[in-house]
Amino acid sequence: MITVGIIGATGYVGVELVRLLLAHPDVSKIVVSSVSFEGQNIVDIYPNLRGMLGAKCDGVLVDADSVVAASEVVFTALPHGVAEKYAAACVEQGKKLIDLSADFRFDEDEATFKEWYKKDYEFPAVHAESVYGLPELNRERIKKARVVGNPGCYVTAATLALIPALEKGLVRTDCVIVDAKSGITGTGRNPTQTNNFSEAGESFMPYNVGKHRHQPEIARNMTKAAGKDVNVVFTPHLLPMSRGIIATVYAPLERPSTVEELHAVYAARYANEPFVRLLPVGSTATTRNVRGSNYCDVSLHVVNGGKTLVAVSAIDNMVKGAAGQAVQNMNLVSGFAEKAGIDHIPAAF
Repeated sequence: MITVGIIGATGYVGVELVRLLLAHPDVSKIVVSSVSFEGQNIVDIYPNLRGMLGAKCDGVLVDADSVVAASEVVFTALPHGVAEKYAAACVEQGKKLIDLSADFRFDEDEATFKEWYKKDYEFPAVHAESVYGLPELNRERIKKARVVGNPGCYVTAATLALIPALEKGLVRTDCVIVDAKSGITGTGRNPTQTNNFSEAGESFMPYNVGKHRHQPEIARNMTKAAGKDVNVVFTPHLLPMSRGIIATVYAPLERPSTVEELHAVYAARYANEPFVRLLPVGSTATTRNVRGSNYCDVSLHVVNGGKTLVAVSAIDNMVKGAAGQAVQNMNLVSGFAEKAGIDHIPAAF
C-alpha cells in the first residue's frame, strides 16, 4: 500500500485521477494540491466526490511541496513547463513522479521540446533518466523508471492504431494521415472561445491545423515503431461531446493485402496487451464502447483495392488518454498488477 499525491488535482485530469485512485486496491492515502484552490476542499469544487473520499483522502487542497513530502508516488497534472522542479525534488527524495504534461514526453530531445513548447529544460539530468510512458511501447523501461512522461491523448490513440503495421514494415512511411476527433474536455477546464458551449455545441471544427503540439510526438512514436522516419500529417478536430477520442489513420500498404492478413498481424502483436482490444473484422471502433474505461479499441479496414490500410482507434481521452494511463504507469513503476484500479467496464451509453 502506498500514499500518492496529485499536484493539480482540480483540473479535469487531476480530478479523474482522484476518482480512479479512490478505488485503487493498493493506494492507502491520497494527498491533493491545487494552486487555484489551496486551502479549500475538493468536494466543494467537484460535488460528485461528496461522501466518496472516506479514509483515503480528507479532500483539503494543500501546497505542492507538502504533496511531495507526504507521497511515495506523485502525479503532476499541470500546465506544460511546470513539472520539472517537482520531478527533480522527487528524484532527490527517492520518490517517483508521473507527469501528465508534455515536460517529459521527449526524453533528452530538448530541441524538439523547445521548438514546440518554447521552453528550455531546467533540469537536464532528470530528463536523462525519464521514460516515455506508453506501456505498449516501453513497458520494461517504465518498470524501472523514477520519472515517467505520460503520452498525449491524441498520440495514444494514433500510435496504438498503427504500431503493428509499422513494426512489420507493412505500410509505407512517406505519408501517414492521422485524422482525429476529441471531446471538449481535451481542451482543459479553463474557459476559452474554443470550448465555450455556444461555440462548440452543434458544431464540428478542425483546429491547430499543421501546428498541433501532438504532431511531433506521434511522428516520434511511429518512427520508433517503424525503425525509420515516418512522415505524419495530423489534423485534430473538436467534437461537441464531453469526452472521447476517435482516430482514423490512413496508411498506404507496401503491397496489396487483405484485412484478414492485417488482422492476424495485429492480433499477434496485441495478444498480451491488457488494454488494447482488437475488434473482429467487420466491426468499427467507437468512442461509446470505451467511455469511462482505460481500453483502446482498434478496428481495421482495407480500401482502395487492398492498397490502403484504414486503422480506427477509440479511447476515452480522460482515461487511457490521460489519468487511466498514468495509473497504469503507476502500477508498473510500483510493481502492482497492471490492471489494478483501472479495469473498469466501459459505459455503453
